[in-house]
Amino acid sequence: MNHSSNDTQAVKLTGEEVAKHNTREDCWVIINGRAYDVTEFMPEHPGGPKIILKYAGKDGTEEYAPIHPPDTLDKYLDKSKHLGEVDMSTVQQEEKKEDPDEAERQERIQRMPILEQCYNLMDFEAVARRVMKKTAWAYYSSGADDEITMRENHSAYHKIWFRPRVLVNVESIDTSTTMLGTKVSIPFYVTATALGKLGNPEGEVVLTRGAKKHNVIQMIPTLASCSFDEIVDAKEGDQVQWLQLYVNKDRAITKKIIEHAEKRGCKGLFITVDAPQLGRREKDMRSKFSDVGSNVQNTGGDNVDRSQGAARAISSFIDPSLSWKDIPWFLSVTKMPILLKGVQRVEDVIQAIAAGVHGVVLSNHGGRQLDFARSGIEVLAEVMPELRRLGLDKKIEIYVDGGVRRATDIIKALCLGATGVGIGRPFLYAMSAYGLPGVDRAMQLLKDEMEMNMRLIGCSSVDELGPDLVDTRGLSMHTTTITDTLGLNVYDPLVGPQEKARL
Repeated sequence: MNHSSNDTQAVKLTGEEVAKHNTREDCWVIINGRAYDVTEFMPEHPGGPKIILKYAGKDGTEEYAPIHPPDTLDKYLDKSKHLGEVDMSTVQQEEKKEDPDEAERQERIQRMPILEQCYNLMDFEAVARRVMKKTAWAYYSSGADDEITMRENHSAYHKIWFRPRVLVNVESIDTSTTMLGTKVSIPFYVTATALGKLGNPEGEVVLTRGAKKHNVIQMIPTLASCSFDEIVDAKEGDQVQWLQLYVNKDRAITKKIIEHAEKRGCKGLFITVDAPQLGRREKDMRSKFSDVGSNVQNTGGDNVDRSQGAARAISSFIDPSLSWKDIPWFLSVTKMPILLKGVQRVEDVIQAIAAGVHGVVLSNHGGRQLDFARSGIEVLAEVMPELRRLGLDKKIEIYVDGGVRRATDIIKALCLGATGVGIGRPFLYAMSAYGLPGVDRAMQLLKDEMEMNMRLIGCSSVDELGPDLVDTRGLSMHTTTITDTLGLNVYDPLVGPQEKARL
């Protein structure tokens, strides 16, 4: 039935009508009160067709919302497949099975510590682990393979010791610095992390507000739960944001993203170079299996294994052919400073300088890609002396991320020559547990720690931090400090001859 434009309101679809379209050959779903025909789109869905079929003819909003930015359907689904509004009062509400895990989680939320009981960034992680949904925790906290690199990122900072100066006037401390031409209050930025709505229904805009309050920069992720424009719209005044970019196989899409970011005022483009394929984050993959349950069997027609957890499902567009040959093209399409995020050795830093980019982030993707990649801070200790030797240390800004949990970590990175550090997970955990007040407190704790520790090492401003203030001799010792619990569970323990006799 056609409605003339004079109609005050188009007739809404009924739940009964939508429910008829519940097969692979004819599939409608309801998202945010509107119906969509996703039959032809299903094979292309990055998360695979199985999860769509689970909601065929039904309302899939609850599953959809945390993982997809709100403009996804407008962007990727042809307008002819947008079927219009649904009268939600006619949609049959499925009886939810009582989830004992969820009931227990709600109880833990009631008993969680008050915000003031969090005294450092690790405290937020401890609380988040108890109060987040299992699948969300698995996605945020997982690292690649045996998670050796993820732990090393943090423990590497413990191998660097201070050489403090005394009897220095440290009455007033200035923690401010400049990153890519922007004056910031403290030398860290909120680095890009995917799927913010898994931890908080408002998603990444919470981090935008926290960053504004503390005058630090937020890096906007390609795989955010909020749309890029929502995150930019949430900034205030002259607040500065950067964009983290996963490069799409279709360069026209990549160019459009870059141009749009520049038009919206982004002040830096961080091209991720350590993820030609996403690492195996097994914790995330296992939670995906338990979450999908009986829908895991391949129902035919899709020979790609999508049961790889949230990360793999949403990243199938990333271009594995990206190479040094592409850098001139990036430099030609934008005036934003370009940085390579995920550089892991000195030779590549030197090549980045030769290629004409404006900076690098020494990073192993939070230990989520190649296990046994060295920590960013260790790579930094290798890179800077070599750049100084070659006279290249002023040619490029060097950032480091991964494992930063204390202001002493920030100070160590700056002493070794970093311009600033990226912090990701701790702010996600603070946001997941306590929302904006959590992010606010986490940033304030870092500021307080920074001021105190700069006093204690005898520096009143960031430009006084240098390599003479740290002892890095322990950094090259690669010992895996964790117990291999996976191996312990699988292998029989070794026993000596006396014990054998008793068996």
